Amino acid sequence: MTPCRIVFITHPPAMDLPDVNRAQPARRVLSHLGQVDAAAWDGLATTSAGLAPFASHRYLSLLEETGCVGPGTGWQPCHLTLWSGERLVAALPLYLKSHSYGEYVFDWAWAEAYERQGLDYYPKLLAAVPFTPVTGPRLLAEDAVARHALVRAALEFAAEQRVSSLHCLFPGDAELDAWRQAGLMLRSGVQFHWHNPGYRDFEDFLARLDHSHRKKIRQERRKVRDAGIAFRRVSGSALGEADMAFFHRCYLATYRAHRSSPYLNLAFFLGLAERMPDQIVLVIAERDGQPIAAALNVQDGERLYGRYWGTLEFHSGLHFETCYYQAIEHAIAAGLKVFEGGAQGEHKLARGLVATATWSAHWLAHPEFARAVEDYLARETRGVADYVDELNDRGPFKADT
Repeated sequence: MTPCRIVFITHPPAMDLPDVNRAQPARRVLSHLGQVDAAAWDGLATTSAGLAPFASHRYLSLLEETGCVGPGTGWQPCHLTLWSGERLVAALPLYLKSHSYGEYVFDWAWAEAYERQGLDYYPKLLAAVPFTPVTGPRLLAEDAVARHALVRAALEFAAEQRVSSLHCLFPGDAELDAWRQAGLMLRSGVQFHWHNPGYRDFEDFLARLDHSHRKKIRQERRKVRDAGIAFRRVSGSALGEADMAFFHRCYLATYRAHRSSPYLNLAFFLGLAERMPDQIVLVIAERDGQPIAAALNVQDGERLYGRYWGTLEFHSGLHFETCYYQAIEHAIAAGLKVFEGGAQGEHKLARGLVATATWSAHWLAHPEFARAVEDYLARETRGVADYVDELNDRGPFKADT
């Protein structure tokens, strides 16, 4: 690619909006979520499974109030909202980014390509839940018309701000057409999810696995028990400040072990326990009555989301028990349909999780870079689809399951 001057698209691609007579909603950009009524926002973030926890006002505003996003973090809130008079009709959690940390959809190579041509990739606009690779609603809208209008407003805002690009990470399947019809490129990724067809208990789940995988899981669980480690799952009113403080200690230990800087602070986790106690499931491992490891999960009416874990001691099998087997037991007991085990990790396949495609949407202002990325994504998407098929062909379940 030869060096050239960056050309910004001032008029986003045309898109087919539903043919209805409706006045164009007014656009407002919010520098923090305190500028919008929480109930109005959450009304748009409610799905068939209830209030989407990571798109909720309480979750996103807590990130701002505790300083996890905002000035100095590279995540500057600029939430896009559409209004009909004083009624909120659509909202998009949106951030002006000065880096690509905490996203889990990697575009570092794109940024490096821009830099090699003497162009600026940052700032960029990102529609996402910070530090959270969980699929869910991003286009919070009262109907399809408002959803399409929100996408167009996002593209117009990107052009006005003269950013290099606009990205939406982990949107729900129902939103993909809106992004695609607006001219954004879709990118596929892979996660590992566990599905519950109606298991009676953990043994019923194990009975669906082939002999070798069933034996391996039982061996891993036995090693943990033989080490004298017991577990308790804490949620709701039983979730105390001491438990969350211990989890934060484990969370920091994990980041230190990977020589990385944590994104979230103690104030954020304590706020979660205060604002969302019924949606938090904290797994605590104890040896001789003393806590040694913990995993934080979040749930809605249908899914359990594995988010963070950490340990102060190493024990064989402890990670799998704390993060996966305890979560699966809870999901079965609570009648949840899916447990999302988080980003990456082929080792999850052997524990009964299956490879699942995830998506992101991307618009690049520079036409030459956009064409190059589009060609790359077409090849990458075919490769990801083949990879998912290959993984699930060698999954742990019996052939007749």
